[in-house]
Amino acid sequence: MGVAGAPRPRHPQALNRTAALEQSWRAPAVRRDHAERPHTRKRPPRRLPLLVLTDLLGLGVPAWVVLHTGDQPRPLLAGTSAALVWAGVRAVRGRYTDRLPGASGTGASHHFAGDWLVLLGILAVLAALTGMSPDPATAVAALVPGPIVAALALAADRWRATRQGRAVRRVLVVGEAAGLDRAVGLLNSRSGRGYTAVAAIPVGPAVPGCEAPVPGRLAPDPADDDVSTVLGGAFAHDADLVLIAPGPQLDEDRLRRLSWGLHDSGLALCVLSELSGVAAGRVRPASTAGLTLLHVAPPLRHGPQVALKSLVDRSGAALGLLVLAPLFLAVALAVRLSSPGPVFHRQTRHGRHNRPFTMWKFRTMVADAEALREQLSPVNESEGPMFKMRRDPRVTRIGQALRRTSVDELPQLLNVLRGDMSLVGPRPPLPEEVSRYDERELRRLAVRPGLTGLWQVSGRSDLSWQETVSLDLWYVDNWSVATDVGLLARTVRAVTDGRGAY
Repeated sequence: MGVAGAPRPRHPQALNRTAALEQSWRAPAVRRDHAERPHTRKRPPRRLPLLVLTDLLGLGVPAWVVLHTGDQPRPLLAGTSAALVWAGVRAVRGRYTDRLPGASGTGASHHFAGDWLVLLGILAVLAALTGMSPDPATAVAALVPGPIVAALALAADRWRATRQGRAVRRVLVVGEAAGLDRAVGLLNSRSGRGYTAVAAIPVGPAVPGCEAPVPGRLAPDPADDDVSTVLGGAFAHDADLVLIAPGPQLDEDRLRRLSWGLHDSGLALCVLSELSGVAAGRVRPASTAGLTLLHVAPPLRHGPQVALKSLVDRSGAALGLLVLAPLFLAVALAVRLSSPGPVFHRQTRHGRHNRPFTMWKFRTMVADAEALREQLSPVNESEGPMFKMRRDPRVTRIGQALRRTSVDELPQLLNVLRGDMSLVGPRPPLPEEVSRYDERELRRLAVRPGLTGLWQVSGRSDLSWQETVSLDLWYVDNWSVATDVGLLARTVRAVTDGRGAY
């Protein structure tokens, strides 16, 4: 059974297997007009020759100029040869293939550096074989612009792809109702993630709860029309990727046969992994004894990156306190004059390994705010242990401005300098919040809490408690120095935006 107009089962046995289910559910009619289907995906990609040409000219022209200026032998031949080798190295190492949306880009600089080192090695061998002996310093200087131009060209290509919508994959989700609902909900929960679920094909009689269109349905057992149903759904909604959520009714053999049919028809296939909380950089595929294995690297808890993070935290906090000293003085004066009470608000929070520490903030509430909290607990807008109110009556007028700009958090640089906190990490919880944590939520305390983090750049107080915990747990298991740098950059935009800050 499947989309109206798709091929039907040819064998009587297949019809018998699906007749009962087809009586209880009939796919909506879908008009399949080939003239109305967008043809953009059938055109040969223009980015490939443009990227190759950019690499050739980006290394060849500067190399010729530098070698010619330095009076090196046969500069035109050397520059041309280096450019061809550079493009060949990048082609062999897969740099011209399409980058999957959502794939981690933190290793791009290592890719360019690795390609450049391979280029140096190959050119050194060629120079020895041909007898050409350019000055080493001049030769290296001639090759430096190549990776820089390639990096700029790749960044421009990704930016243009995002603006034109080419970076978004249209996904048809196939799976049992529970896994299907989860996949569709997460893919369509926020924009800008590179994938959007345009339709869903459930497996079995269960009715999915997602709002995505359902152009077809697969029987609980394998049927001859499995591939035609999925292909018909993908065609009807112009999907360019099929995402399969495995389950008991989508076993290995059925999944393999689906992959054969989809790949033979030119449609991309992706299988949802249960390792959703593990960053792609920590997963390494391997094959042995006919099995496909996924090796998962442990979270960073020791080693050079941990030491580098601590160094960046302490030096960044010291520099921030020095540069922001005039702002601290101005804010302290404004807080003191706006309402009676101390300038700073000191509060006990729990940090790494559940150790308590005193956290510093500029005071944004009335002096007796803690005593009034118990009276406001019935109107708490957070479903978890955190207390949040969009219009908290305890917040002063100057406090509202400080919270919106996150300036009230800046004294926590003192906590970072002391080692109680980090520049990036989960938010430090209150003791009463920790007392209500379950085992999953306690894992948030496996790293130092941060001045900013995924919570800060993803919506702050607009997030639900479960969304906050999920973001924190992802960071706890997948953090890296490169991730911290990216989050610090995104924090500037989040603070400027001001959404979710109250």
